[in-house]
Amino acid sequence: MTRWRAALMAPALALAGCGTEPMAAEPTLDGTPPIVIAHRGASGERPEHTLESYALAIEQGADFIEPDLVLTKDGVLVARHENEISETTDVADRPEFAARRTTKTIDGRAVSGWFTEDFTLAELKTLRAKERLPKLRATDRDGQYSVPTFDEILALLAQVNADRAVPVGVYPETKHPTYFAAIGLPHEAPLLALLAKYGYRGRSSPVFIQSFEVANLKALRATSDLPLIQLLDREGGPADDPAATYAAMTSPAGLQAIAAYADGIGPNKAMVIPRGPLGTLGDPTTLVRDAHAAGLQVHPWTFRRENYFLPLADKGGVNPAGHGDLGAEIAAYLKTGIDGLFSDNPREAVPAVQRKASDDP
Repeated sequence: MTRWRAALMAPALALAGCGTEPMAAEPTLDGTPPIVIAHRGASGERPEHTLESYALAIEQGADFIEPDLVLTKDGVLVARHENEISETTDVADRPEFAARRTTKTIDGRAVSGWFTEDFTLAELKTLRAKERLPKLRATDRDGQYSVPTFDEILALLAQVNADRAVPVGVYPETKHPTYFAAIGLPHEAPLLALLAKYGYRGRSSPVFIQSFEVANLKALRATSDLPLIQLLDREGGPADDPAATYAAMTSPAGLQAIAAYADGIGPNKAMVIPRGPLGTLGDPTTLVRDAHAAGLQVHPWTFRRENYFLPLADKGGVNPAGHGDLGAEIAAYLKTGIDGLFSDNPREAVPAVQRKASDDP
């Protein structure tokens, strides 16, 4: 049984196991090894959300690649971390686009810069990607790569998977879906059309669609049976429901409500194991166990190798840009029974998961 098909059988398996005492090291929801989701590709080594970043992640053994999706003025889905693109492209250095700098309200927050929805795809293709975290990562590949469309990403996967027994999956995020719908550029129809074009249909497809919002996931569930993931953060709540909080959504009752429309959750990793005041890892919460009891997979984000992001015990020195022991951090989370994880560094994350799988009886 392939890993993603087994994962989609998990609700029945989880319900069958309710009431048992937890093991010292918790199992995943269905007992199969966790998946490694390449967060924006191998974004610790290449500018994020580029075909080159995704290709490197595939080469490094990632199970899924993760594009964040926004839309252009002419309605094309492209991969960018945000629709404001000054942090991830050279748009601010392009005098021909200087007049397009503006301020918009995105999810209730004023944001200034340049926005994908103000550019046609042809215009966006003239820009070049750059490193989003230049103080922590190399910038020697800035200016080399273009902004990819979701179509191009799926075409890359189709090529890669043509002769693979186990395909690499895709894990797209709909960014600010309520905002985009309000300006006449909804995600859902073009997203589902492209996935269908490349053969992603049905519960067993190697795909997860994720969102921090709720209404668009429910809308997708009403028209599609593709697997869905509700993203969660430590604070705040979904932008499309000011009355809701992520904290309430992670209660047992909240998780049962999520299970009515989604197949899993993608929580901030601190919701699984919180950090202490000195940056040490605390005791695990009950979130993984509670989610599994509701039949939900758990894919926390984001695991990165730079000291700046690591818990105190796993840092490799005082230089924030230096690399520590990412494998050790991941190992601590794998003991909680997580079903997958987002990482900027598949090079380190994949072996960490493989070691856990080889250690299990």
